[in-house]
Amino acid sequence: MTATQWQSYLNAHGAHIENDAVVDFGQPSQEIAQTAQSNTLCDLSHLALLEIDGADAVTFLQGQVTNDVKLLNGHVAHYTGYCSPKGRLLALFLAFAHQGHIHLQLPKPIAEAITKRLKMFVMRSKVTISDSADRIIKLGLNGPQATPLLLEHFSDVPTAPYTLSTLENATLLKLPSIDGHDRYQILTTVDFATPLWDSLKQKASPVGKPCWDWLEINAGIPEIVASTQEQFVPQMVNLDLLNAINFKKGCYTGQEIVARTHYLGSVKRRTFLMHIASEQVPNPNDKLLDSNGAEVGQIVRSAPAITGGFDVLAELRIEIQQAGPVYWQSYELTPKPLPYSLGLDEA
Repeated sequence: MTATQWQSYLNAHGAHIENDAVVDFGQPSQEIAQTAQSNTLCDLSHLALLEIDGADAVTFLQGQVTNDVKLLNGHVAHYTGYCSPKGRLLALFLAFAHQGHIHLQLPKPIAEAITKRLKMFVMRSKVTISDSADRIIKLGLNGPQATPLLLEHFSDVPTAPYTLSTLENATLLKLPSIDGHDRYQILTTVDFATPLWDSLKQKASPVGKPCWDWLEINAGIPEIVASTQEQFVPQMVNLDLLNAINFKKGCYTGQEIVARTHYLGSVKRRTFLMHIASEQVPNPNDKLLDSNGAEVGQIVRSAPAITGGFDVLAELRIEIQQAGPVYWQSYELTPKPLPYSLGLDEA
């Protein structure tokens, strides 16, 4: 079975697929409610998974990304930014080592351009960069019984956030819990994905990409897409708070700007979790305004919320968020608590 056949299988089982992403399984509003209340299962084909291989892979990536690649020992994962020379984010990767190579996960729509850019800097290094989408299927599992469900199929399930268990038929990655629900990413072969999906869906409802996005947003995880590339220094989208920047690892592209922002204490903008009570969809890079109509920030990421409207990650000047109100179009944004502290009075 190929990745294309995998999507055909999902389609035959009720998935509505657009641009390689499972939009829903026919009941989008109900799926969002299920995600907050019960066990849910999500295909993650909307994410690309780059494979960085070769004798110089670690050394090469050390000079490219914000986090310390040497920490990826096969048992942990971390986020890491990829910046322009001006210290502006071109991509955000979820990175981990697996069977002798490094994986970088990112949104599929920007993967080809990012791959091309990375290859420009390989030069004479012994490094190969490829997309593993045809070989690895990515699934997301969330819910109050997510851990027992996995224990029915696997002998070793990771217990701490961003830890990995590599097994015969799959690799399991524990992600931060949301409202007490455990959350995992499963990476497996195309052939094993089908029976695993058939079994898991007996106790976990299949849901679309917006549901996984809602979980990520409520975990405070930003995303860089084409419309927001080169918009943010990493601290503006909280990468330092997500342990996605290592300030001791040495030089990488954009490092001087990122380090200066850190050591001078000059983080003037942060990303906040907010709600917008709108039927219209807020999109990344949409501008946010103060009460005088002045631009004060932008949408980083959005997803439909259980209560209606949309939950968003909003990048804003700190003093504006504290003073409020902030608007998207004519809709006022309502603050929600992030699961980690921004170190501000309101956090």
